[in-house]
Amino acid sequence: VQLVESGGGSVQAGGSLRLSCAASRYSSYCMGWLRQVPGKEREGVAGISSGGVAKYADSVKGRFTISKDNEKATLYLQMNDLKTEDSGMYYCAAQPGGGYYEPRLGRGDFGYWGRGTQVTVS
Repeated sequence: VQLVESGGGSVQAGGSLRLSCAASRYSSYCMGWLRQVPGKEREGVAGISSGGVAKYADSVKGRFTISKDNEKATLYLQMNDLKTEDSGMYYCAAQPGGGYYEPRLGRGDFGYWGRGTQVTVS
């Protein structure tokens, strides 16, 4: 499966961005967004199961929303009230199978990755 992210950029603290991930294959996949900053491991931000159940890291709950458009085979991450600590490279990830109602969030849960899109909050 191929994943292509877009929508990153620079924004001031308190602002919003929406990331998109176009997938070449989509159905029956768990998908997620993970981010990485230099010197740190990639960490899960939000995940969504094939059945549409979402899961979030504590640090983004109430501010970020993960969603998907099955017709467009596109995953989204709406990020509101951005903070400087949200800065990083954001990666779209996918893994076939998994529970219909069980979202994944761990770095090791995904086998397919996009190249990432940079988010900078100042």
